Amino acid sequence: MRRIARIATSVIGALGVVLAIGLFAPAASAHASGDTVNVYPPIVGSSTWDRFGASPPSSHHRVFSNWGYLNDWSVDIYRLPGATVVSPFGSKTAAGHAVAVKVVTVRPGCATGNLADGGYRIGVEARDTVTGDILARADVMHVANKPSNIVVGATVGPWTKLGETGRFRWSTCYQVNGDTGAHIHLEVINQHRYSCYIYRGPNTAMNDLTVVGRGGSHNSGPVQTC
Repeated sequence: MRRIARIATSVIGALGVVLAIGLFAPAASAHASGDTVNVYPPIVGSSTWDRFGASPPSSHHRVFSNWGYLNDWSVDIYRLPGATVVSPFGSKTAAGHAVAVKVVTVRPGCATGNLADGGYRIGVEARDTVTGDILARADVMHVANKPSNIVVGATVGPWTKLGETGRFRWSTCYQVNGDTGAHIHLEVINQHRYSCYIYRGPNTAMNDLTVVGRGGSHNSGPVQTC
């Protein structure tokens, strides 16, 4: 699993092979089941997958990292300004385990640090409440009008408002000319192995129950379909 490789790489360099083996061996059983949680569009109501055909997961840039590693895949999901933005994670795993989601990141999404250039990046983490496994994280970017209660550590449900879709000023971080280009940039990453996305053609219409990917899957690498 990817986490094993991460631990081994860092520990071997510092403490030697023997100690590394002792540290990462117990982690081999972590999330061994490959149980998954669905990833949905982080927008209440209708939305559009890759409206202009320029941001499919197969080629879209991944700009954020979690646990020190670049996220597994990304996509732009479009909706006019003013729609409610929520966590993309489902409330149960495929095995029926309840999923708890908490906020792990709240910060301006663009490198300038200016919210006017692209709104908030809000990161959320999904945990299996039965096994305790952390399944995945998602970064939801270009969020406007964040409520004051959305802070690091806050627990959120599937319909808890994280903010709204918005249109921001033109910048290298947000190259949008009109409201039809307003979108949420979504990135997903597993803690163990790799998450996956479900392939769709450009301009596919979706709703808030459309499954767009899965967290907790045991894919062999990033940017892979489910």
